[in-house]
Amino acid sequence: MDNPTQIDQYRYRRILRFFSGVIANIVWWDLMMRRLPVARQRALATRPERFRELAREFRGLAIEMGGVMIKLGQFLSARVDVLPLEVTAELKGLQDEVPAADTKIIMGLLRQELGDIDRRFESIEPQPLAAASLGQVYRARLKPPRGESGPGASVVIKVQRPQIEFLVRTDLAALRVVARWLMRYKPIRKRADVPALMEEFARTLWEELDYESEADNAEEFARIHADNPNIYIPKVYREHSTRRVVVLEDVEALKIADVDGLTRAGIDSRDVASLLLEAYFKQVFVAEFFHADPHPGNLFVRPTPLTPAEPDGERGFQLIFVDFGMAVRLPETVGENLRKVLIGVSQRSASQLTEAYHDLGFFLPGADIDRITEAQEVILNHIWGRNLLDLTQPDPKEVEAIGREFRDLLFSFPFQIPQDFIYLGRALGMISGLVSQLDPQINPWRTMERFGRRLIQDQSLAELRERGLFGLVEIIRPYLETPLRIQRLLEEAEKGRLRVQLKTDHEALHRQEQMEKRVSQLGWSIVSAAGILSATLLYLEHRRERHNRRD
Repeated sequence: MDNPTQIDQYRYRRILRFFSGVIANIVWWDLMMRRLPVARQRALATRPERFRELAREFRGLAIEMGGVMIKLGQFLSARVDVLPLEVTAELKGLQDEVPAADTKIIMGLLRQELGDIDRRFESIEPQPLAAASLGQVYRARLKPPRGESGPGASVVIKVQRPQIEFLVRTDLAALRVVARWLMRYKPIRKRADVPALMEEFARTLWEELDYESEADNAEEFARIHADNPNIYIPKVYREHSTRRVVVLEDVEALKIADVDGLTRAGIDSRDVASLLLEAYFKQVFVAEFFHADPHPGNLFVRPTPLTPAEPDGERGFQLIFVDFGMAVRLPETVGENLRKVLIGVSQRSASQLTEAYHDLGFFLPGADIDRITEAQEVILNHIWGRNLLDLTQPDPKEVEAIGREFRDLLFSFPFQIPQDFIYLGRALGMISGLVSQLDPQINPWRTMERFGRRLIQDQSLAELRERGLFGLVEIIRPYLETPLRIQRLLEEAEKGRLRVQLKTDHEALHRQEQMEKRVSQLGWSIVSAAGILSATLLYLEHRRERHNRRD
């Protein structure tokens, strides 16, 4: 067997060699060759295939080395928001390509952690149920409690891979060097603190290796969703779990992405999509603690027994979450500002949305906040009320028109990646993909509005408790009399703060054109708000009727 130090050095140098080659390739083609008129067209034409080949090489490296490389590839495969499609598509299959470790070695590790496993388990299946990047999962059956007859509980055992902590430490050391290399490139250095993002990745990775923490996460998610019988979290068997082994209830069911299987079971995939969206809104905006790895292998749907009260063709179900190693608690300030984002979107308040994004750290110092607010108002008006399929397939003409109107923002691109969003962005991207697969026509605005209204009510009640009864009229008046934007306009006018500044004839003309657009948008906003409110009430009433029929 190789000396551990040699293995350490080999992995370390191998990772650095690979990424130095990737960086050199990008620098040569995308920075140097694109500046030459003759080579520019070729650089642009070959870019998709070059990225595809680099991703293919990384996938081969990840499968060979395992450990953090697999985890990194799985992480990158979900970042369709920041990476080219050629890269994410090539890395997508890594979730199912993890080679299994030798079962004899895994069982040896299990005995080291639990002692005599024959006294605990009635049986353990010899073939792994799943091989993950950091651990391996086996289906088993516990021995029944003393004094009880019949079979024991069906469980799954998750055991860490051999030497995984050593491999993780080596891989992270190499990736930290790569992160420092990337910071030498000014456009990256300006918009992202790559070493800080790397440390967030490392912190969550070490937490994922602590299976006692995973057990804590599972129990916390059970508390978060305790009021919803349609969401199920497996039971944790603490007496059979350690820091390197966790035993959970076996919840074998349909995979969430198996739309045909759901249909055959009599389950409407559109209801599954709606419940999944609702579960994540609660985790992110209410609990501020979310499952950060919602790939299809970690979400299942279990049909419930049919009852006479259920309508023909419809069947109840439970949405089941598994694998709680990668869970993220949002910092308090992030949670507060995310709620502001939700309220801003639900009220179509571009200014409130910009303020929340600013406080979250999405803008570079010196960014033109007023101009960003203008852009967000136009975009909100374009996308409001559309279903998820429309949102993922925007009209190229609309995109081009918005790009022309705000080409100054696209040119300066005053945006950066906040550290706290490394996992939230990934999770929401994965959820968006799953939901659109289950129901391409789903309207996410309904869920946004419902949660937005709930947050507004919670804030109003909190303010009422602080102010007392005399604050009630002041709190609810803006929501009864006028839309939020009109209310703010009137307040500014009453205070004498509303003024118009004209600097040049050209600017005056531009402002006049913008004002005409704003007036048109404001009128459309009022009409849309009435329509959205009516549609939401009808939707909730429909859900209430369906619930009553099932009861």
